[in-house]
Parts: sequence; structure tokens; C-alpha cells
Amino acid sequence: MAAAVEAPAVPQAAPAVKPPQMFTFRIWRGDHGGGEYRDYQIQVDEGMVVLDVIHRLQATQANDLAVRWNCKAGKCGSCSAEINGKPRLMCMTRMDLFQPGQTITVSPIKTFPVIRDLVTDVSFNFERAKEVPAFKPKPPDPDGRRRMYQEDIDRVQEFHKCIECFLCQNVCHVIRDHEDNKRSYAGPRFFVRLASLEMHPLDTNDRRALIRERMGLGLCNITKCCTEVCPEHIHITDNAIIPLKERVADRRWDPVRAVTKRLTGRR
Repeated sequence: MAAAVEAPAVPQAAPAVKPPQMFTFRIWRGDHGGGEYRDYQIQVDEGMVVLDVIHRLQATQANDLAVRWNCKAGKCGSCSAEINGKPRLMCMTRMDLFQPGQTITVSPIKTFPVIRDLVTDVSFNFERAKEVPAFKPKPPDPDGRRRMYQEDIDRVQEFHKCIECFLCQNVCHVIRDHEDNKRSYAGPRFFVRLASLEMHPLDTNDRRALIRERMGLGLCNITKCCTEVCPEHIHITDNAIIPLKERVADRRWDPVRAVTKRLTGRR
């Protein structure tokens, strides 16, 4: 019998590339003394993200445009901005989210002072970070090892995904709308950091008084706006802030603890 002859494979046509589209970018230009929005007409190619467009504008129309960025992969947290009023990472905001011809407004995050154009001074966060007591592990077991349950590890694992983009800080109305609160309120990024330490099964530091008195946890009214803008999808409110509130309340207002303190004289 004659062997069956396979039909030659028909080459598939490459997918059609969308033609470039024109957009209007309205970008805030200025410094700490003031500024204004300026419009730029720019051609956008398929697959570009907002940060790509900003770079094209720097190269072609606005060579002095200041913007902070580093990895362009959504992992360094440097390129935070407000795009059409919503806090986002520029490198993770695809241009196909917008309609051709649409005006796209890009402005610096509003909670922190402007240095120039899209660059803000976020040093508030670095100073606050210095106030968080470091991890202090308990002594090892008699065999020299330290043991943890897997569920305890899983509980804090998501907190370590934070890339410090400070979008949660930017959208938190406690410091966004009330500059004076920065003296007594650390913000959601540091509640995530404190939760990762307080809930760690091997940590022995007690930070509850610090959280209540100097970090201002009580000012948070759990609107969940921080959770909504987190690019790493950390459940900031449900998994960090609310459990911290419960821990602080247990220490300060637990009636059994209050009776024990009175009987023993221990604080």
C-alpha cells in the first residue's frame, strides 16, 4: 500500500499590526513653587505603556521633562503618578486602556511635595521607616533550629511583595488631605511593614504601643482605598490594618488584661 502523503502545512499569516494612533498627553510641568499642565500631541505605537510615551516625549518634544523610573517592569515602584486622576505605575499602564484621540492627564502623586514635573519628594517614607523596630527573633530550640508552621509563614508572605511605590500612601486621605497628620500617622505602607513583623511567628518585639501612639493606626477608618490601588494586590486593609487594630485593642482595652494588670501591678 502506498504511504499516505501529508499535505504541506499552510503558513499562517502574521497578525495585523495596528497603525500608530495620535493621543494628547496633558502633563503637569513645574516645581515646588508652582506649575501648569501642558498639552503634547504624540504618536503611540501598539504595545506601548504610558512610561514609553513619556520617554518618547522626552526624546522628541520635552527634553527637560523630569520623571523618576528604574526597572520598567513593575517591581521597583519608582514611576508612580496619577493618570487621569488615578494613582498608577506608568510602566504598568498600557495605552490600549485608552481610546485613540483621548486626552490623557499625567500628574505627580499629590500627597508628597513636588521636586520637579512628575518627580516628588517621598523622603517622608524613608524617615518613617527608621522608626520601625527591626525583626528580633526568639532563641532557637534546644536542637539549634527555629520552627514555624506553614500557615504562619503564608500569613505574612503577601506583605513582602510590597515594592514601595507609595501609591497606598498617596491615596490615603488621612495624609493626602491633612498635611499635619504626617507627624502622627505613618500610613498604610508602614502598617503593612508592621504587620509583617508583628505577625511573624519568630519575632519577639512588641510594637503595639508604637503602633497606637506614634504610627497613628487609630486614624485609619478602613476605607480600603489603599488596597484598591496596590499594584501587587496586597490586601492591606483586611490582612494588615484590621488585624493590627485588633492587637492594639486587645492590649489596651481587654478587660481580663486590665484586671490582671491591677492584681499583679504589671503594665
